[in-house]
Amino acid sequence: MAEHRRGANLPSIGGFNRTVVLDAVRRSPDGLSRVELASRTGLSAQTVSNVTRFLIEAGMIVESGTVVAGRGKPRTILRLEPGSRYAVGVHVDPAVVTYVLLDLAGTVVASSTTSTPTADDPSEVVRTIGSAVDGLIADAGVDVDGVLGVGIASPGPIDVDAGIVVDPPFLPRWRDVPLRDALAEATGYPVLLEKDVTAAAVGEMFLAGESSARNFAFVYFGTGFGVGLVVDHEPVRGVGSNAGDAGHIMVDQRSLAGTPDGSGTRGEVGAAVAPDRLVRIARERGVALSGGGDAAGAVSSGGAAASDGSVPSDGSVDAVNRAWDELAEAIAAGDEAAITLAAEAGTVMGDAAVVIVNLLDIDRVVFGGPFWSRIASAALPAARAAIVGSPLLVPKHAVDVVESDRGADVAAVGAACLVLDAALSPRASGLLIRR
Repeated sequence: MAEHRRGANLPSIGGFNRTVVLDAVRRSPDGLSRVELASRTGLSAQTVSNVTRFLIEAGMIVESGTVVAGRGKPRTILRLEPGSRYAVGVHVDPAVVTYVLLDLAGTVVASSTTSTPTADDPSEVVRTIGSAVDGLIADAGVDVDGVLGVGIASPGPIDVDAGIVVDPPFLPRWRDVPLRDALAEATGYPVLLEKDVTAAAVGEMFLAGESSARNFAFVYFGTGFGVGLVVDHEPVRGVGSNAGDAGHIMVDQRSLAGTPDGSGTRGEVGAAVAPDRLVRIARERGVALSGGGDAAGAVSSGGAAASDGSVPSDGSVDAVNRAWDELAEAIAAGDEAAITLAAEAGTVMGDAAVVIVNLLDIDRVVFGGPFWSRIASAALPAARAAIVGSPLLVPKHAVDVVESDRGADVAAVGAACLVLDAALSPRASGLLIRR
């Protein structure tokens, strides 16, 4: 059972206690009685009674049946009311911008996509995303007053303090785009900005509820390769909130060797599994794919430019994405060359994950991301075998290697979870007296 946050009984911190209680109810799908809430949170019965009354009046939890537990009055069960509040998640990707609307339980109730706008005119970026957010909420029929805010997951580097997307390598015209504040002004909602790999890890942690692992790595395979980290139930962001660039980890690239950065079979993991490069290799091995992968290398290494120093155009990114869909179809159809290639990529990514497992002594590795989900059937078994069977693996405990069930929209879902997490998860730092 996951550990529940402990509350306090001082009247000055009612807001903190509300999040403590709400977090406990959220993590318990079967609901909790007030007695159980007092036991799990450490709050007094009177405090629990006051807090739950407030949350019921706010529509965030509801009384749902009773249970008999020994002698005395049956206990009333309290459950989360998912439709009382919502959060919007936006994932900015070089190929497409994905939007999701989550309810309080983290269920996706609506989603949409738009083409990624050029950032030559930052105001147009804001108009495009703001219009899509408003349309998503309106089409879902959700009361705008029930929307807690908008979370944005963007490739790094970002400036979280200023709310700026600095200069992502695969969005060459997105330089110093003041996305957070401008979008907040355009939509009227609070907006949070997060790096995509961290957003994915937060989403995985938030939605896991009671089963949430205390420590894990989220291996994110999208246009680039990165790793989101959670240590002691907290995401690792780093000083500038740009932690997670793992593409430069050196591994044995095995049959995928041959990247410009490499020496022999050694090379960077990000360069080895760059989607455009894998598309090109697939074609060379006889997998029938359409355009994409012939242009300058697009992907990589969590922040590096293309293998020849260039940056792909929007068209080449779209072409690689279409070809990746075809690669996934070939895998599903049993094409041996496609299956083998995906397994080789999974092995290389697994080898890189071993470095993270050893460094942090974690016991869970989650794979996900928009490019991962389409090859997972072949890549995951290979990645798992590479990790648990690695002669370089130091920890003697078991390491659980799984795929995220959030799908290709994991970063957008994670971005929305940032909003839910900020609103619903108790943090003791909020109790500090600020002068």
